[in-house]
Amino acid sequence: MQFLVVALFLALGVAHADDRVIVINGKTLDAEEMETVRALERQFNVQAIPGRYWYDPRSGLYGAEGQGAFGQTVPNLGIGGKLREDASSGDTQVWVNGRRLHRSDVAYLQTCTPVIPGRYWLDPAGYGGVEGGPPQWNIAQLCAASRQRSGSYRGKYGSVLSDGTTTGAMFRSSSGDIVGVTCGPDGGCIY
Repeated sequence: MQFLVVALFLALGVAHADDRVIVINGKTLDAEEMETVRALERQFNVQAIPGRYWYDPRSGLYGAEGQGAFGQTVPNLGIGGKLREDASSGDTQVWVNGRRLHRSDVAYLQTCTPVIPGRYWLDPAGYGGVEGGPPQWNIAQLCAASRQRSGSYRGKYGSVLSDGTTTGAMFRSSSGDIVGVTCGPDGGCIY
């Protein structure tokens, strides 16, 4: 859990607490909410990066506004506005906790399990199901099982997946775009 929190609050530069503007779910954090952020900074020895984010209080997932999930932090922090359906500019037919998923979210989920369009809920432990229904799966367990079967690796610079005959890799370019390559058993590759 600490790694995921660190991912959210890892600072690229030094910012002064009084100068920082952090917007979560369309709401600029007030003094009380910034104190919650500072408490997390002290607890995990990190510093929050000023910017605009979405945050799912039910699961703890978060990301930059208009982007897919970047990581997971503490759920139910009581900061920011209400999570909006369009928080990550999703254009898929999959919703989790009311947020329409970004295509990068769905692409990641597809490395773990088939993704069926619909509306789902997800808790911080990875348990989820159809909106309003009981738990049906645990995404963390599905992803772990998929990695064991496929021989995948997800590291700092990207992900590599293989089923033993076809291998694919996805990396984020310096401009932030996702770049991928898939190579088949015949030696041919698609970029």
